[in-house]
Amino acid sequence: MGWVADTVRSISSIQLRQVFSQFITLGLIAASALVIWKGLICVSGSESPLVVVISGSMEPGFRRGDILFLHMGKNPIRAGDIVVYNIDGKDIPIVHRVIEVRERQNTEETYILTKGDNNPLDDRVMYNPGQKWLQNHHIMGRAVGFLPYVGWATIIMTDMPILKYTLIGALGLLVLTKKE
Repeated sequence: MGWVADTVRSISSIQLRQVFSQFITLGLIAASALVIWKGLICVSGSESPLVVVISGSMEPGFRRGDILFLHMGKNPIRAGDIVVYNIDGKDIPIVHRVIEVRERQNTEETYILTKGDNNPLDDRVMYNPGQKWLQNHHIMGRAVGFLPYVGWATIIMTDMPILKYTLIGALGLLVLTKKE
């Protein structure tokens, strides 16, 4: 009878070590993703080095689902640049082209007007009430490259949250139940 209890204890100990190992693996994956993201922020100089185009306002240049790489360098924003900006009080960044830049003499203030390539009017209708221009603090970065269609996974998971939670749960279970 004693050998049965010893066997059960040793199995439990092995299973406990495996579960602990799986949690460590899951933590390392999450930490690696965070380190990569923070590294991209440092290299790009932008608080959000990657963004997904979620509308058709920049077609045909950028389509819905494209991922843009952003960089925030020392060079001033100029007309023709494609920038990603965020309006105060709004959560969703906007990808549009700069159509006009005004710089105030004797100050470092810059006023920027944007427009989507596929839109008939400039973006003043999208700015906050009374706001006519963007300033440098609104700009998240300048588009320096893109990957077509790769961002569709993000769009689908945003449009269907149940799919996102199901996928995260399935991946978590896969990591926790994998045998070594």
